[in-house]
Amino acid sequence: MSHGRQYATEDLRRRAVEAVERGIGITQVADAFGVDRRTLHRWLVRFNGEGAAGLVRRPGSGRPRILGFDANDFRRLVLQPASNFGYESDLWTVGRLQAILVKCLGIVMSRDTVWRRLREAGLTYQKPERHYWEADEKARQHWLRREVPRIRRIVRKFRAILYFEDEANVSLTAFLGKTWSLRGVTPKVKVTGHRAGVAAISAIARRGHLLFRLYDKRIASAEVIEFLGQMLDHHARRHLVVVMDQAPPHVSQVTKAFIESQTRLHVFHLPKYSPDWNPDEKVWNHLKHHELKAHGATTKEELKTLTARKLATMSQDPKLIEGLFFRCCVADLFG
Repeated sequence: MSHGRQYATEDLRRRAVEAVERGIGITQVADAFGVDRRTLHRWLVRFNGEGAAGLVRRPGSGRPRILGFDANDFRRLVLQPASNFGYESDLWTVGRLQAILVKCLGIVMSRDTVWRRLREAGLTYQKPERHYWEADEKARQHWLRREVPRIRRIVRKFRAILYFEDEANVSLTAFLGKTWSLRGVTPKVKVTGHRAGVAAISAIARRGHLLFRLYDKRIASAEVIEFLGQMLDHHARRHLVVVMDQAPPHVSQVTKAFIESQTRLHVFHLPKYSPDWNPDEKVWNHLKHHELKAHGATTKEELKTLTARKLATMSQDPKLIEGLFFRCCVADLFG
């Protein structure tokens, strides 16, 4: 068993099945959710036969456990911050759990047993999302209560296309990901030591639209205005509702003046420090961790060309884009 393997949560299985039920192709859904097509097929068979209950993880077979520390005890322990037990961070590792089980409960478990107990408790090994200290939870809840209904009303009133917009920097230093190798032998991938990046701006729509533009310099108000204008040109007869964060180029006086001058453009802003509520973040995640993983670009020009090609390919795959959109936790509010 690979200790780096991640097990799908019930919520992920449900979202993946719902995406297929909406007509998105199995291959596209599997790619968007990072699972094998055969696994997705098994979820669909279980869902069709048992409904939502079929997506609940089933206990595996094997010899009965020797220790009496049950799944509920394990869940209560792991859902506490690790810092409560003297560690500097809140994150749990198998090593930390092994140490705490011995120190606090006098229980000795192997690493494999710890992993098995974690899964039995309904826990999976996940990369946490950033949640900023500065985020105002009251403001976020207010946005859900007030702004979401307003956005939906405007979309219905004008039969508008709803987009979520965001910017990112694509680095010449590639994300490497993981690969198979002999135990104890770390594989090597050649990368450039030069530091550079490409500024990118994009917008994603729930119907599978992806618009993008790359820039050689840092994105400011002028670039945001240019991109919004190109979005309007792309949909020459349609009203657009664009949701974006409150970055300075988005809320500057010159950007606001442009928005107010466009009768077909309706812009809303996310609460501050809420990137987890922007589906366009999933585009950048997919681009950097899948499309550009271990890329071989050695210059900024090569990186820009490669990034443009990858984004263009993604934009021509509406099922993939729709799958990325609905991976965002607020996407269902606009379904």
